Amino acid sequence: MYEYEHDLLNRGFKYICGVDEAGRGPLAGPVFAGAVILDPKFVIEGLNDSKKLTPQKRLELTEQIKIHALAYGIAKVGETEIDRINIYQASKQAMLKAIAMCIIKPDFILSDAMPLKETDIPSLPIIKGDQLSASIAAASILAKTARDEYMVKMGELYPGYGLEIHKGYPTKMHLEAIEKYGVLPIHRKTYKPIKNRLLQQLTLDFGASEDE
Repeated sequence: MYEYEHDLLNRGFKYICGVDEAGRGPLAGPVFAGAVILDPKFVIEGLNDSKKLTPQKRLELTEQIKIHALAYGIAKVGETEIDRINIYQASKQAMLKAIAMCIIKPDFILSDAMPLKETDIPSLPIIKGDQLSASIAAASILAKTARDEYMVKMGELYPGYGLEIHKGYPTKMHLEAIEKYGVLPIHRKTYKPIKNRLLQQLTLDFGASEDE
């Protein structure tokens, strides 16, 4: 997991930042990104793709990362902006914001598959980077943990949708709740199930007004 980092350190780079996002696929809520500059003198055991870890393990590693990393940042881009610029661009925007939040400016960036040509910092996108780079794995853990915490709060704000359980992903429970209760302000209006539900509602409203 530290092969990329060791190679870059040997090449003279000092502050290597891993960056990753969480929340591309959900129908609701923001996309989050984490950026982490690990301390090369302190190895955090157990770092891996956040999706392969239990929620409890992610929380434990989040604490370790926040304590021992040289710097980190967590940023989000909301559903309105996702609808405006698309999820790919929103994910990139969140990553760049998270990097900018680090108290140390990195001199190299490792990203999970995302080219980051908008920054003047040299970078390398790695396919499945969260499984191959400790820095990217750490970033993915911070992003996933922060997003899950946010969606639990949204579950309290909007009861009945199960947001605290499925975190906004298009599960059967979520789709049935949308059908039953309608679309929420935090839903991504350009995502197909939400767009279809809004069109359905518009058709029903239009039909009702014609009947009147």
